[in-house]
Amino acid sequence: MNEREKLGSRLGFIMLSAGCAIGCGNVWKFPWMCGQNGGGGFMLVYLICLILLGLPVMTMEFAVGRAAQASPLYMYGKLQKPGGKWSVMGAISLIGNIALMSFYTVVTGWIIYYFVKFLTGANENFGFVSMITDPAVNVAYLLITVALAFVILSYNIQSGLERVTKYMMTILIMLMLVLAGRSMTLSGVKEGLSFYLIPDFSKINGRVIVAAMNQAFFTLSLGIGSMAIFGSYINKDRALMGESINVILLDTLVAVVAGLIMFPACFTYGVEVTAGPSLLFDTMATVFNNMEGGRWWGTLFFLFMVFAAMSTVLAVCENILAMVRELTGWSRPKGSAICGIVIFGLGITTALGYSVFHFQPFAEGSAWLDFWDFIVSTNTLPIGSFAIAIFCCTRFGWGWDNFVDEANAGEGMKVRDWMKPVFCYVVPIAILIIYIYGLVTFPWK
Repeated sequence: MNEREKLGSRLGFIMLSAGCAIGCGNVWKFPWMCGQNGGGGFMLVYLICLILLGLPVMTMEFAVGRAAQASPLYMYGKLQKPGGKWSVMGAISLIGNIALMSFYTVVTGWIIYYFVKFLTGANENFGFVSMITDPAVNVAYLLITVALAFVILSYNIQSGLERVTKYMMTILIMLMLVLAGRSMTLSGVKEGLSFYLIPDFSKINGRVIVAAMNQAFFTLSLGIGSMAIFGSYINKDRALMGESINVILLDTLVAVVAGLIMFPACFTYGVEVTAGPSLLFDTMATVFNNMEGGRWWGTLFFLFMVFAAMSTVLAVCENILAMVRELTGWSRPKGSAICGIVIFGLGITTALGYSVFHFQPFAEGSAWLDFWDFIVSTNTLPIGSFAIAIFCCTRFGWGWDNFVDEANAGEGMKVRDWMKPVFCYVVPIAILIIYIYGLVTFPWK
């Protein structure tokens, strides 16, 4: 490959990293996870996980990527000590990214479909179940999502991904604030905000803690090298702790505002907050169909959702593309075409998982989407986050001193000595305990 591409600005880096973090995890998965796990109590544990676990792991991912100047496939191998066996984590990163796109691109297609329905005024007589069981709709919108992503990625990073993401993220935040302002005028705002923001400590248990940690890693795209790849595209002008805080603040803002949009609407129109994956689709469609000017509010809402979802699709597909290009030496256009075909092929399993390819891997009602999500959320993200903490904090990997030197290069907030016990002990031990508990209590059948 040629000399490594670079992002054009610090804003581009923050927006791109935040765009990778902000997506379906914030505005599709976070509200229904919050609804199913008790509202305010889940929110509290989630925020603690972001600070105690998410911030250190993100800082470490950025540092490893920037120091290695390589994709996650090779970054461990470049930084490990002679004789180290860390290169296997590069392969796990590639598998995790591909598994994520095997269902995420389908969910993004669902969102585009809902946006088209509202935009064209055909928003009265359609629903989540009828959509996911329609093979033609699923395959068509999966194709649109994958083709759009890899056409953009076939251009160099500054003129393609960086430029598109900066515009999308700016519009996304503006749309969210408008929608949240509208939601604050609904009659159920008091009940919705009470459920969402006031913790009920009696509802906090081991299951909620596992869900909150997995959601924190999912929403920040940690553990599979998605942040490391953007670290490899930046220079050493800025220390990485402060940059991580900026990305997490943007990501958390979007997740919190998504709840501010949805929960007052749920309580206003008497719809169930524990609806699960269909919450965003059926519930919000019901809300907008009963709201004055609902077609246009629905169009705005699902447009913002399209931007949120596509920002993550673009960022994760860039990660896959970077790894494949380093492995093969292919150009951007050739790599984009081949990666697009492979992701589309794997996405077909999820797209047809509710109609043609019936597969029940776990409890009754589970499908291909649950299988891919199990690989990513339950396993790859926490395993990858645990591994990068061990890699950065122990003599068996890169080592604490090397990590701190890289993380603290440049201006901005530094990693301090008093933080070492958090990075080296709290993070890996907490991840390991919660991960094991999650496996033991997982609803296998």
